[in-house]
Amino acid sequence: MKQIIQTNNAPQAIGPYSQAVMANGTLYVSGQIPVVPATGAIVSDKVEDQTRQVMENVKAVVEAAGLTLDNVVKTTVFIKNMDDFAVINGIYSEYFKENCPARACVEVARLPKDVLIEMEAIAVVM
Repeated sequence: MKQIIQTNNAPQAIGPYSQAVMANGTLYVSGQIPVVPATGAIVSDKVEDQTRQVMENVKAVVEAAGLTLDNVVKTTVFIKNMDDFAVINGIYSEYFKENCPARACVEVARLPKDVLIEMEAIAVVM
């Protein structure tokens, strides 16, 4: 069975997709960008601020499904500039401290709203 997950604590979808979908005990979180849920604006133009907002948005969607970041088993991080990797990785490690999920990180040419980072996640019910 498929369950749509939606929360006002993360940005609303800007296209024909759901914030997340739970299916057979697995949560698929759509790519989150650094939009402040309350305003719909990009948090700032700094990679540090954008990374923290993305992490908070992912966390909010995961929690809306009744899970925590400890349930996340895989993330994919899309970044505008690989030179920002160390900064992004440092902030990422504040959220995933132990038993970190598997991860891919790729540099891309462009992201929605010309942001610097986007992240999707997969979490499981344990």
